[in-house]
Amino acid sequence: MANASGLISPTPTTSLRLRISTRFGISRSGFCCSVRDTKRAFRCGSAAVEGGTDEAAPPKPLPQRLVTRGAKLIGCGSAVPELSVSNHDLAQIVETSDEWIFARTGIRNRRVLSGGETLTGLAVEAAKKALDMAQVEPDDVDVILMCTSTPDDLFGNGATVQGGLGCRNAWASDITAACSGFVSGILKATGLIRGMGLKNVLVIGADALSRYVDWRDRGTCILFGDAAGAVLVQACDMDEDGLFGFDMHSDGEGHKNLNATLTTVEHAILSKTNGSPSFPPHRSSYSCIQMNGQEVFRFAVRCVPPSIEKSLELAGIKSSSIDWLLLHQANQRIIDSVATRLEIPGGRVISNLANYGNTSAGSIPLALDEYVRAGKVKAGDTIAMAGFGAGLTWGSAIVRWG
Repeated sequence: MANASGLISPTPTTSLRLRISTRFGISRSGFCCSVRDTKRAFRCGSAAVEGGTDEAAPPKPLPQRLVTRGAKLIGCGSAVPELSVSNHDLAQIVETSDEWIFARTGIRNRRVLSGGETLTGLAVEAAKKALDMAQVEPDDVDVILMCTSTPDDLFGNGATVQGGLGCRNAWASDITAACSGFVSGILKATGLIRGMGLKNVLVIGADALSRYVDWRDRGTCILFGDAAGAVLVQACDMDEDGLFGFDMHSDGEGHKNLNATLTTVEHAILSKTNGSPSFPPHRSSYSCIQMNGQEVFRFAVRCVPPSIEKSLELAGIKSSSIDWLLLHQANQRIIDSVATRLEIPGGRVISNLANYGNTSAGSIPLALDEYVRAGKVKAGDTIAMAGFGAGLTWGSAIVRWG
């Protein structure tokens, strides 16, 4: 059994040599891990699923892995398009008003790509700011994780961003997990540092959902905007480790409630070729965003609080001890509902939704960057963050900033 953060690798015995207490569990639709304690060097044998035992014969011996390093979040940056679209602007397009939109979503404005702006350009700008804050040179970046569901290129944006940043030694990869993408990227970055001995991993969350919005649909066009945010995750000693616990889930049965699916259009060039009625069979494109708003709202308020509670439990932290709650910025009513469930006062809830709308994978790092640069989030602060959205996917992580 192995966990996604690279902390556990299979060995032929069931012994566990620890200087800390680490808990690992698999839930019905996801997984979770605690990495709360700081000083540790351990080798793991077969990890037992909660409530089960392993009575099978020992497998063939595999190399053991020694984990002696942590990972911390040390630099952030963000970027948004120039064009701001207000609720009043949208009222000229669809039947709505500023009061109607704000009361239901908490959104006043959103930023939208225009002119020659690209998602790649936003991502590069945000990443440069993160590297500058972290005081890390581009050549010292080992991996770039580009978390996006709306790349400028079908084959992904990671390598293009790597080229734009001049990170000549970095391997670049894309993560597609919609509004959960940035949390997924933080967990993968931590795993690469702990499990592969890397030093600097740049995690970028960026999306341009305005490209897939039907601007005649009042139910979706009022929600989405474009943005990019980035965080530099760096290797550190275990007493500085910045990831305390996490919990991740997926539920494909909920896909019908939030999606932008592939559509096809027949355009025959040849007819009756090899038994096919036409060739090529179709031209593909993606539909506009389709969303059942009520069901997505119910999903978020039902699933996000238990995920954060599980992460807090595994981290050994009470909700009263965290400094900030940082949720994907989808809807202010969702943010308020989760905060109430966790008994976190409004003064410790991060929100910039009113100015940018739902920016998908860009929302968490964008909000984090604003609060860090405003001097609100300080080094040493503990943050409970959670992403949730299309897939359906959702997950949480308890992290320390700086």
